[in-house]
Amino acid sequence: MENNIKSILSRYLTGTSGLFLVSVGVALSIKSDLGTSPISCPPYVASLIGGFDVAGIHVGTVGQYTIMMHFIFILLQIALLRKRFKMESLMQIPAALVFGFLTDLSIWALDWISPESYAMRLVLMASAIVVTAFGVSLEVMGKAWMLAGEMTTAAVADFLGAKFRNTKIGFDITLVIIAAAISWFSFGNPLGDGTENVIREGTVISALFTGLCMRFTDKAVGKMLGGRIH
Repeated sequence: MENNIKSILSRYLTGTSGLFLVSVGVALSIKSDLGTSPISCPPYVASLIGGFDVAGIHVGTVGQYTIMMHFIFILLQIALLRKRFKMESLMQIPAALVFGFLTDLSIWALDWISPESYAMRLVLMASAIVVTAFGVSLEVMGKAWMLAGEMTTAAVADFLGAKFRNTKIGFDITLVIIAAAISWFSFGNPLGDGTENVIREGTVISALFTGLCMRFTDKAVGKMLGGRIH
């Protein structure tokens, strides 16, 4: 029993560390102003529009909109999978809450960063990709938290009978298009509000290189953790 408890704590500590790093990656990409990763585009552009009140609670931050988006993803999974939707997949709910909170915390903590040159913006974007890759590798290694983005991609792939990789590309493109449409409708500009850029070359770079970077971070995380996660 004691070993099981230690194993669970170890897995969730690893997974939570991963969520934290991914949230830092989101914050770094936002500060770069070169565009965020595809999955962060809709909540980011929504946060630029403003907020609203729900049951006395004001919703308007990137993290809060991220939570809402993940809840929509979970509902989509249920609609697609129906009886095949597993109860354990409801762990995506607390994962979304934790990740949303960490995202807002990271954005607040890195608010002091203000790059003035394009080179520094590229450095921030490259850092965001590496940090995000490490975070996702830790999430996978921890086998604890489940974020709705990848789970929804898997559900759509299953529903369509398509390969996960191809579905992932289509899913990311769809999210960027949705964010661009919202931005165009709200600001008359598909890339952002004219002051902050939601979609730019960094969005494409992030989509292309985060997965490639994970080839190295998976190995690095595996060596760091060794046999400590069971």
